[in-house]
Amino acid sequence: MRIRGLTKSFAGELALDHADLDIERGKVHGLVGANGAGKSTLIRCLAGVTVPDAGSVAIAGEELQRGSPQASERAGLAFIHQELNLIPHFNALQNMLLGAPKATRFGMIDWQRSGVAARAAAERVGIRFPLDARVSDLSVAERWLVMIGKALTRDASMIAMDEPTASLSEPESEQLFAIIRDLSAQGVAILYVSHRLEEVLRLCDRITVLRDGRVVGEAERGALNKKGLVRAIIGHDVRTPDASTRFAADRSKRPIFSARDIAWKSAVKGVSLDLYRGEVLALGGLIGAGRTELAHLIAGVTRPDAGRFELDGKPLEIADEAGAVRAGIALVPEERRSQGLMLQQSVGFNINISTLKKLRSIPGLPFVSDRKARHQAEALVADLGIKTPGVAAKIAGLSGGNQQKALIARWLNAGTKLLILDEPSRGVDIGAREEIHDAIRTLARSGVGILVISSDVEELALLADRVLVMREGRVTGELTGADITEARIIELSYQDANDEEGDDA
Repeated sequence: MRIRGLTKSFAGELALDHADLDIERGKVHGLVGANGAGKSTLIRCLAGVTVPDAGSVAIAGEELQRGSPQASERAGLAFIHQELNLIPHFNALQNMLLGAPKATRFGMIDWQRSGVAARAAAERVGIRFPLDARVSDLSVAERWLVMIGKALTRDASMIAMDEPTASLSEPESEQLFAIIRDLSAQGVAILYVSHRLEEVLRLCDRITVLRDGRVVGEAERGALNKKGLVRAIIGHDVRTPDASTRFAADRSKRPIFSARDIAWKSAVKGVSLDLYRGEVLALGGLIGAGRTELAHLIAGVTRPDAGRFELDGKPLEIADEAGAVRAGIALVPEERRSQGLMLQQSVGFNINISTLKKLRSIPGLPFVSDRKARHQAEALVADLGIKTPGVAAKIAGLSGGNQQKALIARWLNAGTKLLILDEPSRGVDIGAREEIHDAIRTLARSGVGILVISSDVEELALLADRVLVMREGRVTGELTGADITEARIIELSYQDANDEEGDDA
């Protein structure tokens, strides 16, 4: 595939600026860049969803018709997005054949004949589960296999994958990497879009870097290390905070929040913690360690089977999420698009939704002042550096990093005492991650207690003042100061909670 001069602007802002790109068959091509760099716009142009203002795309010397998803599919282009486009109540075979021509018999779909190519594709990617299994019963990794099988059913010559490992465990990611290598060996081109730079450096034969809609760098495998790739993405080296600058809570003072012997089903087993005013406390551990379940208990999403909470030294009974918010506890969930945002509403609406009472035209009456709402949203957009055409723009059009900052902004004027952030930088670029970290630290230093959950041990080492590591529902250790290192977090993630430190037996 040969892309030349691809250009697209929205409301006068260039999203793609004369981008040139070559994607070769049988190669894994990495596409990286900050949120808003133009990656999604480029992919939408290839998919025929967005019509470019200028430029061309040629496949095997033949120019691709603009603005036609059907033409892109006929040309052998397939696209797997982070939010997998599957129908949950259909089975795997039905999803793989969705939109494809089907054989019929007596006016009915003949699934046996229609599914020949799908079954061959399933075998090609190593699908071991029955194809008549409902998609809603499959794991995220298995759903990815269905999407790859769907692409191969249509004889795709290029598959674009957007953040493919964002919701996968390490073993599942390794399985996906093996499939990608096998597909490239069979001549399929892979366009691999990810913010996980270690994966990109390890997996991709060639890497293209976008910044502000322009191609600012290209490199073959081995020509760049992570530091060089970060510099190309954001235009400067990332800042590394000194361990000596970590906030050290005064343990003689009362914690802003305490949990004692919290238990829920088999996921959380007798967890106790204290969080102090102005502190960033992080929960580390492997996927399935019970961190998100603990966060949901604190935020009122679910109720514990045992244990107690205290806020500002007083017993806290939380019946539901609304009760938690009234008490001053807020949650920025892991799944921001499905659980945190109202995608068809504006940026301003999403930011202001937690403070509508403060924005009333007349106290006591249920009418919101448009002027107050606009001024508050605009001030928070400016404070957090949210890139948006305006507070009236739909939040669905913002990049992942800017959506995440809008979610954080929602709680800045809401009287929040404890803010819980579950995977705050998942799916955002290195530059947006820095900005999110700065916002978290600023909020903590204003006196808010921050509880962060992250599967990225590098993020924990950079951001946290203190780290509690969980494994199988229990806390296996606590790290402070210079002890907060990636190696120690990983070590405790695999340590049994009943192991004694230094036991050589």
